[in-house]
Amino acid sequence: MRNTQFNRRTFLSSSAAGIVAAAVSRGEAGAAVPPQMPMARFPEKTDLILLTDRAPQLETPLHYFRQDLTPNDAFYVRWHLSVIPTTVDLRTFRLTVGGHVDKPLSLSLNDLRTQFEPVETIAVNQCSGNGRSLFEPQIPGGQWQQGAMGNARWKGVRLKDLLDRAGVRAGAVDVSLNGLDSPPLPTVNDFVKSLDIDHARDGETLVAYEMNGKELPMLNGFPVRLVVPGWYATYWVKALNEIKVLPEKFDGYWMTKAYKIPNNATGIETPDALATDLIPINRFAVHSIFVRPEPGEVIRAGGRYAMEGLAMDSGVGIRRVEVSDDAGKSWKDAKLDAELGKYSWRRWRFDWTAGERGSHRFLVRATNAAGDLQLEKHWNHSGYMRMTIEHVDVTVA
Repeated sequence: MRNTQFNRRTFLSSSAAGIVAAAVSRGEAGAAVPPQMPMARFPEKTDLILLTDRAPQLETPLHYFRQDLTPNDAFYVRWHLSVIPTTVDLRTFRLTVGGHVDKPLSLSLNDLRTQFEPVETIAVNQCSGNGRSLFEPQIPGGQWQQGAMGNARWKGVRLKDLLDRAGVRAGAVDVSLNGLDSPPLPTVNDFVKSLDIDHARDGETLVAYEMNGKELPMLNGFPVRLVVPGWYATYWVKALNEIKVLPEKFDGYWMTKAYKIPNNATGIETPDALATDLIPINRFAVHSIFVRPEPGEVIRAGGRYAMEGLAMDSGVGIRRVEVSDDAGKSWKDAKLDAELGKYSWRRWRFDWTAGERGSHRFLVRATNAAGDLQLEKHWNHSGYMRMTIEHVDVTVA
């Protein structure tokens, strides 16, 4: 088990070198990268699409989603603050649990591994702004394509078990969650999130110390991070080191001002009628995407082409995925692979015979067990929880 990763100077110099070395890389042979998007290689990472380097925002190329579990070195990266941990000494690292409790805790990583029942879950981690670059009208912010997400097998301890060990006092309302990242200036708000006490004690929220059977990469939250299945990644606090039970509602900036959506079932508004009633973003919207073919791909005429993609929701379960090969005039059912778990994405497949030469537009839409489905149009001013019917354009030659 490692005690340290890499110091800040090594981290930044290797990151910069990776940006230069990978700027013209196109990833896997034949795999498309969004035009004019540079590639970068950061420590413990393969070539990823670079949005920003401080704080790091790195997007996973689409072809990695042809695997059910996203490789750790290809898993997307999203930090909010520029001062992020680049080294952690496990001899001194402690996760504290305090506040409105009977018995405050200070736990080492070894304590988490040995004193609590280990639990595993497969769950999608997805940035709230995944797909923001596809919103129309365009929205400022990180211009993610479809790669600000990943699916992993997470292993750790239930947050409930930690809270029970500490002894939550009567009257507890919220649980705040803080990590090792810090603001560059006193005027910048520290990135602290919260869950209400019932959610924190639901038995499904984890403090994870493994990802796909290995320690977490530093950029994905080493040594431990929160895993909140079915909820957007803003709650999945990385490098978690402080859990605090509160007898009142948490009022930090990243809950009361940032990451807010219109208070309706689909988080929708229009540019000429912005919502005034806002709530913190929460559960995943139902959504599906193509992973094969990729945009602009050329398909050989006369042959059968195996399309595939992914569908996901907040854990209700994907019931149906439909594909249109005539730009939405008609729809046909895709085949669904077996479920990997209710918080995992679900793979769909659709065989298509490439007939007429020329340009073709395919659409995909998913419906979950509650009857929620993707929308023809979906927009909000933050570019969050995209649930628009997706399309891909290809050429048959």
